[in-house]
Amino acid sequence: MTQLTLSNIEKSYNNGITVLKNVSLDIESGELVVFVGPSGCGKSTLLRMIAGLEHITGGILEIDGQRMNDIPASKRGIAMVFQSYALYPHLTVRDNMSFALKIAKYKQPEIDAAVDKASKALKLDAYLDRLPKELSGGQRQRVAIGRAIVRNPKVFLFDEPLSNLDAALRVETRIEIARLKESMPDRTMIYVTHDQVEAMTLASRIVVLANNTVAQVGAPLDLYNSPENEFVAQFIGSPAMNLLPGRIVGTGTQTTVSLNDDCVAVSSIGTSSSDIGKQVNVGVRPEHLRLTEGVHLLKGKVDIAEALGEFTLLYVKHALQDENLIVKIPDTHKSLRHQLVKLSADPSKVHLFHNGLSMR
Repeated sequence: MTQLTLSNIEKSYNNGITVLKNVSLDIESGELVVFVGPSGCGKSTLLRMIAGLEHITGGILEIDGQRMNDIPASKRGIAMVFQSYALYPHLTVRDNMSFALKIAKYKQPEIDAAVDKASKALKLDAYLDRLPKELSGGQRQRVAIGRAIVRNPKVFLFDEPLSNLDAALRVETRIEIARLKESMPDRTMIYVTHDQVEAMTLASRIVVLANNTVAQVGAPLDLYNSPENEFVAQFIGSPAMNLLPGRIVGTGTQTTVSLNDDCVAVSSIGTSSSDIGKQVNVGVRPEHLRLTEGVHLLKGKVDIAEALGEFTLLYVKHALQDENLIVKIPDTHKSLRHQLVKLSADPSKVHLFHNGLSMR
């Protein structure tokens, strides 16, 4: 059981560029925590700092209460799975998986037992005598994971391990990682990805990084249902949440927002009379908008209708801003292109943001 504590972690370089600042985070024993964020936000750098592959400029990293800032990577009890597999091309699968144990002077029976256990868990038994070039991308990644498992580390680190795989292999390998975590409930894992499906399905908690620091931390559905700011609201969920400019005109247990001259948005968020007149952004996810003939949130003309089988994405031109509103509705609706539509939403699904922050 291993706990990690990051206190005011910072990373900057000699050229004055700051990659991370004031990152504080507690990762409990047995968690699978996923770091997500846009390219360049520092998620892989943070992972490498935990691993000991990048120097920590400021702050404190602790593992089980022991300060790790100056402890070499080899002595941190951490195993890392890289995006590029990083396998030795001239060694067999068996030798790749056992290499670290041989260097550590383990006895051969211990090595064989560890490799056999890992290969069975990852369904690699039939490939132990093959070279990496004789394996598919998914099999190579499983070997890289197996190499980490045999070391029996305190913490597993995964740096975008599925990004080099095609869509089908990503699904297969993601499921294997989920099963691996279930089989090792006491192991702490940290996983970096840009893929929301990986984050939402694998994580016990997600850490969203933006603007060189932590934007929000929470369980996947908490981030989806209750984003604390506009960045998280639009980053979590696909397609991204729609944001529409408005002004608060009515308060109480529900809030009324004027979107334009003939439409109002009603949110279940409670506000007070002091909020009247505030400029806000009204947030509604594409999947929470619905077609209506009655009272509506707003209306517009369908510019493009993308029928994708089980659902259709409508790109609706409207008066509030230049960007199209995105609507996700069940079934096939290609005939709606160029049609005028009215849209409504359940008030409990409508978010309000003032100065970029949620009003919930």
